[in-house]
Amino acid sequence: MALTSEATTVWNGELFTGNGTVTFDSSKVATFPINWKARADGESGTTNPEELLAASHASCFSMAFSNELTNAGHPPTSIQTTAAVTFVAGTGVTGSHLLVNATVPGISSSDFESIAQLAKANCPISKALAGIPITIEATLA
Repeated sequence: MALTSEATTVWNGELFTGNGTVTFDSSKVATFPINWKARADGESGTTNPEELLAASHASCFSMAFSNELTNAGHPPTSIQTTAAVTFVAGTGVTGSHLLVNATVPGISSSDFESIAQLAKANCPISKALAGIPITIEATLA
């Protein structure tokens, strides 16, 4: 069965002077402000599409990595993933970097690294981002 997830953005005004909000269908309580300044300059306290994309990539990778580790006989105790998505005005999204720290009892460093690479390649969000470079730094805690 297919699952469709939704988020709604309401935008007011022109690109450079306007602003808006993003609301996730799953939690109509949480509404996030967005604007161009946050996207181009990193305005504090305001999100941007790349931060939302980073949240999706970090979440998806963590789930994929957990599954791959478990399937290989090494269920993880914990996985912490930060995704850093880079945006260049006039160019677009230029990359996503995954910074991973995981506690996985009994796994070798080489198995950990190869499974991390496998999860990076097979994560559905990584596949959706196939048009940009995706890099990874995975540390075994």
